[in-house]
Amino acid sequence: MERALIVCNNEKGTLFYKSFLKENGIVDVVATDNGPRAKRAILDYDFDICIINGPIDNSSGEDLAIDIAEKNNCQVILFVKAEFIDEVAEHVEDYGIITVSKPINKQLFWQALKLARVAQRRISMAHKESAKLEQKLEDMKIISRAKLLLIVNSDVSEEEAHKIIEKQAMDMRKSRVEIAKDIIKKYEGV
Repeated sequence: MERALIVCNNEKGTLFYKSFLKENGIVDVVATDNGPRAKRAILDYDFDICIINGPIDNSSGEDLAIDIAEKNNCQVILFVKAEFIDEVAEHVEDYGIITVSKPINKQLFWQALKLARVAQRRISMAHKESAKLEQKLEDMKIISRAKLLLIVNSDVSEEEAHKIIEKQAMDMRKSRVEIAKDIIKKYEGV
């Protein structure tokens, strides 16, 4: 389920955004009326989409949008007055922030929301892939350490150490990483 954060300092606007999100299948919504509360909410929850209705906290909202985009995995949509859209968009586009001009056109909002959802899915996929690769790298480090300990303590070649770990993993029906951790415990007493 998608979760959205709305940062809007007027009640009418907040109700509009909540209603629009609900119409488009996003029912898990948290709303705040200023930047500090928004930052606190982000510490407590993971959001997929953040909607900022500028101006907020006596600024166009671009600083808050940049801060959220840099430090979190959520996609940010920033609404700004039409007269400032080009200037603000140029400043925030490098952070992947979608800018939409006010007054709000529902069709344009719908397109921005759809674009934000697509971008968020891509971000999530990239983070999952990154986590997998980091885990794989960590596993390779553990296995290499175990091989080195076998080479030093059992007087075997690297190829033989590799075969020992592979064979034990098959025989004991464990992963190579589990076997490597057992070898590390044995020789380092960790």
